[in-house]
Amino acid sequence: MSATLVFARKEAVEIVRTWRIWVLPAIILFFAITAPLLARFTPEIVGAVAGDQLGGLTLPPGTSLDAYGQWIKNLSQITLFALIIIYGGIVSSETSSGTAILVLTKPMSRTAFVAVKAVIHSTFLVALAVIGALITWGLTAAVFGTAAPGPLWSSTLIWIVLGVFYIGLMTFFSVLIPSAAGAAGAGMGAFVLLAIAALWKPLGDHSPAGLAGQAAALAAGKTVPDLLWPVLVSLVLAVGFVAAAALLFRRKEL
Repeated sequence: MSATLVFARKEAVEIVRTWRIWVLPAIILFFAITAPLLARFTPEIVGAVAGDQLGGLTLPPGTSLDAYGQWIKNLSQITLFALIIIYGGIVSSETSSGTAILVLTKPMSRTAFVAVKAVIHSTFLVALAVIGALITWGLTAAVFGTAAPGPLWSSTLIWIVLGVFYIGLMTFFSVLIPSAAGAAGAGMGAFVLLAIAALWKPLGDHSPAGLAGQAAALAAGKTVPDLLWPVLVSLVLAVGFVAAAALLFRRKEL
């Protein structure tokens, strides 16, 4: 077995045997379960608790699309925040602990070291998002009696592209910035800048900046034109960030 495959297996096993198997999955599982329940019961809770204080205000009954919208909203905000923090040390944690030196003494290139990390953790994120969407879909059907698959899966797939983009970005920051906290801070800064950039329509329609809004629109059952460009640009940028991280890592003293 090649050193690259051994390292890929090590990364996968490390996910299962360390805190990573609990934090991000727990967050996604929590939102998958609560999104349909909040969509179903929030109008009743608001009416019962605050109806008198708000002049008899009543909210319209929730729908399956409300559940999908809540799911995507949580993924695009809190889950991305968690992803940025978790992967701030995706490479730097290995270099600071000395693990990278041990791995790279075997016949394995530094480029493969960075690429394997990005691929394994992107695969992990895709699996979590798919499992979470399945749970959301099932609970939505149970709570509302109907759950059209199209809006949920199309919006989740667009969010997956955004999540993979952020893993590529955090891989780059983790090589560029030795501190995991510093890399996470840079990732948060990039998140804010992308949110602002999305306000400019040409950039929002052709870059990762608009993916969160497009995913939300799909979850609401709306038609979103021209998804090809933002998806392609986001994936190309993700690969580009990983390639840049590999190039930096090759020149970095360990």
